[in-house]
Amino acid sequence: MNRRLLLLLALAFSLQLLPAQDRITGHTWATRSEVIAQNGMACTSHPLASQAAIDILKKGGTAIDAAIAANACLGLMEPTGSGIGGDLFAIVWDAKTKKLYGLNASGRSPQNLSLAYFQEKGLTGIPAYGPLPVTVPGAVDGWFQLHKRFGKLSMAEVLQPATQYAETGFPVTELIAYYLQLSSRRFKDYPNFKSTYMPGGKALEKGDIFQNPDLAKTYRLLAEKGRDAYYKGPIAQTIAQFIQEQGGFLSTEDFAAHTSEWVEPVSVNYRGYDVWELPPNGQGIAALQMLNILEGFEFKPDEHGTARYIHLFSETKRLVYEDRARYYTDPAFGNVPVDDLISKTYADQRRQLINPNRASNKVSAGIPLPDNTIYMTVADKEGNMISLIQSNFRGMGSGMVPPGLGFMLQDRGELFSLDSTHANVFAPGKRPFHTIIPAFVTKDGEPFLSFGVMGGDFQPLGHVQIIQNIIDFGMNVQEAGDAPRIDYAGGNSDPTGEATGENSERGRILIESGIGYEVVRQLMQMGHQVGFGLGGYGGYQAIRWDPVRRVYFGASESRKDGCAIGY
Repeated sequence: MNRRLLLLLALAFSLQLLPAQDRITGHTWATRSEVIAQNGMACTSHPLASQAAIDILKKGGTAIDAAIAANACLGLMEPTGSGIGGDLFAIVWDAKTKKLYGLNASGRSPQNLSLAYFQEKGLTGIPAYGPLPVTVPGAVDGWFQLHKRFGKLSMAEVLQPATQYAETGFPVTELIAYYLQLSSRRFKDYPNFKSTYMPGGKALEKGDIFQNPDLAKTYRLLAEKGRDAYYKGPIAQTIAQFIQEQGGFLSTEDFAAHTSEWVEPVSVNYRGYDVWELPPNGQGIAALQMLNILEGFEFKPDEHGTARYIHLFSETKRLVYEDRARYYTDPAFGNVPVDDLISKTYADQRRQLINPNRASNKVSAGIPLPDNTIYMTVADKEGNMISLIQSNFRGMGSGMVPPGLGFMLQDRGELFSLDSTHANVFAPGKRPFHTIIPAFVTKDGEPFLSFGVMGGDFQPLGHVQIIQNIIDFGMNVQEAGDAPRIDYAGGNSDPTGEATGENSERGRILIESGIGYEVVRQLMQMGHQVGFGLGGYGGYQAIRWDPVRRVYFGASESRKDGCAIGY
């Protein structure tokens, strides 16, 4: 490089004329700018779904209308992680009442199926695929519950973008094409899978135009006849008949009895910020338990990714997931001591079990749960915000594709335990332990952050890392999602098993690229096993509200295909 060019570059630096892509961030990982807008924001894991949400907002729809529209698009465009064969959870900030509302739209097990059936078959666990793990899908009822309370446009208008895409087609994105390739190998011999998801008998590839006319007909029926078309009409009849033909137990009576539940979100205060989750049968309070314990340690802004932070974070996870395995269940079937579990006093007691310099050997190793979920968040010009998560669970679901409907049914029932002494033991009409959890943060009674992290068993860990990245380490909402993540394949991560206590096998810290070998070596010297995991760190979207500037900051990370869009 000649002297003249060097002088020009030096001048450009001094005058701050270099373009943004040349800025020096000091990070060993990549990030990008936040999206900033005044009137509305949509952050989803698919660009076309984000755009559909913005279009609904521009038509005068609420954030809730837009979220339902985006979720319907994702059920079509990202069937590997979502769809109306699955369940839904949401936290809504209502600008009028200045209050948070929680919705548990998870379904229940068949009334005609008993624990004795599994015992007689000699099963030690509920199968991952086929008719037995299928529970009543709750997502559609969740849509209509949300719409009835917070919607403005008609459901026909809300479902129109997804219906049109299902009819005319859309290009498959890179990540979803990869997941569809895996799912096609697994499910190609299951009934109706090929005709729905393998046009021409071939697995879809990146850029292929995919149409789903059956799903278009289903969406149109929902728009015309409402939620009863799903739970008391032809959709319920089709699903029940199909599942029973496959050897399962779901009935039209199970569908007719289904209802979602409005629940009070629960919270803990973390360094001046109120972090909100939904109570069980989900795992959201695990994030709150972790934050309570971690609040007792001081973290400097430059400590992200250090051995000390990773050690304390991992040891905290191990303690909390023992409680998760022992206590979390459908509260209609057992007492879940939520207030005690998320109390500061209990956190103080548990924190004493952490050795700041050495890995503990007193928790059991579990089986990490799979990572196939969608999360989205939307905000509108009135100040309403929604944090919504929806999933079919493992992989693409159960493999059960009812004829003529265009979607696969979830396999959430796999998470029931068959141990009669376990809190999460199978029972008729019971909601299984759930991994999908939306989150929200308020400060001084006003909205601060609507966010979520996909990733099955990993989700509470993801929530805690996002909160700490913003509050402890000073990152913006985009950086908070792009920063390398930490997982821990240990503690009791299996909700179908028992918390085992002392002298059990130690788990393993899993770290993403961006954390150096020197840190790995320090962790090993502290007694940790350390490894690298691929694809187990979830995906993230977030919207932050700035009450001073009155603008939204949106983020959507690079681990997924999606984006944040504002207007």
